Amino acid sequence: MKKYKNIGIIGAGSMGIGIAQIAASVDCKVLLYDENKNAAKSSLIKLEKILTRLIEKDRINTSKKDSILSNIIILDSLQEIQESDLIIEAIIEDSNTKKELFIKLESIVSKDCIFASNTSSISITNLASSLNNPDRFIGIHFFNPAPLMPLVEIVPALQTKESLVQEIHDLLLDWNKSPVVAKDTPGFIVNRIARPFYSEALRIYEEQIADFATIDFAMKEIGGFKMGPFELMDFIGNDVNYAVTESVFKSFYYDPRYKPSFTQKQYADAGWHGRKTKRGYYDYTDNKNSRMPLKDTNLLNQIFDRILAMLINEAIDALYLGIATRNDIEMSMTKGVNYPKGLIQWGEEINFSKVVKIIDDLYDKYHEDRYRCSPLLREKALK
Repeated sequence: MKKYKNIGIIGAGSMGIGIAQIAASVDCKVLLYDENKNAAKSSLIKLEKILTRLIEKDRINTSKKDSILSNIIILDSLQEIQESDLIIEAIIEDSNTKKELFIKLESIVSKDCIFASNTSSISITNLASSLNNPDRFIGIHFFNPAPLMPLVEIVPALQTKESLVQEIHDLLLDWNKSPVVAKDTPGFIVNRIARPFYSEALRIYEEQIADFATIDFAMKEIGGFKMGPFELMDFIGNDVNYAVTESVFKSFYYDPRYKPSFTQKQYADAGWHGRKTKRGYYDYTDNKNSRMPLKDTNLLNQIFDRILAMLINEAIDALYLGIATRNDIEMSMTKGVNYPKGLIQWGEEINFSKVVKIIDDLYDKYHEDRYRCSPLLREKALK
């Protein structure tokens, strides 16, 4: 799209440089700024190595590599970002820091420049309120690693002009991404609906029903998930995953459905963040580290049914509350977190009445609001 040819990226961390790579790959001019210029240079060196590996794998040619790198310009000062048509912020997850940045930017760029945040947990409406012209603000949430993950959540603020949503949707299609539109609520689509994959697995462990390896094995063997919840938390990083869980919980006014786990907090506090620290729910210091799940069929089915039912309930509730359309919810979970199939489709296949029974049985046992059934799920179970 010719309207957005000059793309400003603020923050040269893994997300910032990843978004820069995407835009530069479709021949956009990318203006990359980071307060730490050495960090920006370092990220560009890492990108060059990644592109070299892509050449070795015959994914791109040398000409494409040179084109991508030449399209990315590291800025010396924030003032130099003034030519941008669209600025995407990818800095630390702190509301005040982001707001201060957008206030500065508004005094630098033209009135037509669009502002976007890549935040995964902060209200887009709240960030937009920092601007004199909040109608040009929108959330564009990429998933890590941005060049590889197809899904992008578009999150309009309450103040965002309607036409901007379609413009960004078309732009992301032009960038070879799979865009979905989400209401500005905590967790948007993916981080909201995926919570039970982690939280219910942690609850099962804390109740001493099964260990990490058995829970992971159940979700992979029976459900066809590529990674179990504990493997995935170790991959994401327990510090990151716990922070998102805590943020969603607080943002939902402490709704027990999103309550964090003491186990996860302890692992995060201990610095056992997963693969990046060589220790998480599993020990990665020894390549021969064995994981011996219990292969009791009844136990594995019990684990799988419980976690899947909670995921389906969350997906249906998101539909009930108008967080996104059915198609966007299904696409989000298959392309954003690589689930084997869409959760609503899964519910239809196993029968919604079975899902309701599982959740109602959990509520009867615990009498916790955590296990409340979505009204729409009950409605679908009666059809």
